[in-house]
Amino acid sequence: MISIFLGLTSALAWGAADFTGGLASRKTGAFRTAFYGELIGIAIIFVVALIIPQSFPIWSNWLLAMTAGALGTSGLLLLYHSMTKGLMSIAGPVSALLAAVLPVVVGSFTEGIPGILTWIGFAFALAAIWFISQSRAGVKDILTHISDLRLPLLAGIGFGSYFVLMHAATRASTYWPMVASRLGGILILVIFMTFRKESWRVNPAAIGIIVLNGVLDIGGNLFFILAGQVGRLDIAAVVSSLYPGSTVLLAWIILKERLSRTQWIGIAAALIAIVLFTL
Repeated sequence: MISIFLGLTSALAWGAADFTGGLASRKTGAFRTAFYGELIGIAIIFVVALIIPQSFPIWSNWLLAMTAGALGTSGLLLLYHSMTKGLMSIAGPVSALLAAVLPVVVGSFTEGIPGILTWIGFAFALAAIWFISQSRAGVKDILTHISDLRLPLLAGIGFGSYFVLMHAATRASTYWPMVASRLGGILILVIFMTFRKESWRVNPAAIGIIVLNGVLDIGGNLFFILAGQVGRLDIAAVVSSLYPGSTVLLAWIILKERLSRTQWIGIAAALIAIVLFTL
C-alpha cells in the first residue's frame, strides 16, 4: 500500500510537471524549459543531499544513475522530435506504454513473477496509459504508420531504462544518485542544445512556471524511487507511469479542456488497476 501511495504521488507530481512544462514551453520553448527545469531540480536535490546524511554511492552506482538520467533525457528529446514529425496522438501513448512495459519484464526476472491479480492490474494500467495519453482526435490508422513509431519506441526504451537503472542505483542511497542522474540529463541537454545552436535565453514571464516545473519533476523522481525502495520495481514504475492522467485532469480543471470519452475510460481503468494492486 505504501509503494502504491508513493507511486501515485509520483504520477501526480510528474503529471503536474508535464502540465507546467507545457505552459512554460509555450512561452520559452520546450528544450529551454527542460534544461532549466533540470537545473532547478539538481539544485534542490543537491541541497537535500547535503542536509540529510546518506552514504555516498559507490562509483558503479553513480555511473549507473548518470546513465539513467542520460537515457531518460534522451527519451524526452526523442519524444519531442517525434512530435514535430506529426502523429502526436500516437507518440505519447506508445512511449508511455513501452516505458511501463520494460520494468514489468525486468521486474519479473529480478523480483519474481507477480500474482494473477497484479498481472490483471498491469493490463488495466497499461490500457489506462494508452487511453489517457490520447488526444481528442484519438489514434487513427496506426498500422499504416508503423514506420513512424521508431522514435516513440526509442523514447519509451529511454524512459523505461531510467526506471530500471535508477531502481538499481538507489538501493543503498537516494539523494546522491538523484544528483548523478540530473548531471547525466543536463549533460545530454547541453550537448543537444549546443549542437543545434539553441538560444539559452528565457522569457522572464516563464521563470516562475519553470521553477514550479523543476520542483514537481524532481519530486516525481523522488517518489518513484521511494516507491521502488519499499515495493516492487514493476508496480512502482507502472503506477508512476499513470502521470498522463494527472496532466489531462489539470488541463480539464485549469484550462477547461474537455476530456474525450476515451480519456475518461482510461481514468476508470487506472482506478481499477490501483484497486487490483492493493488486493
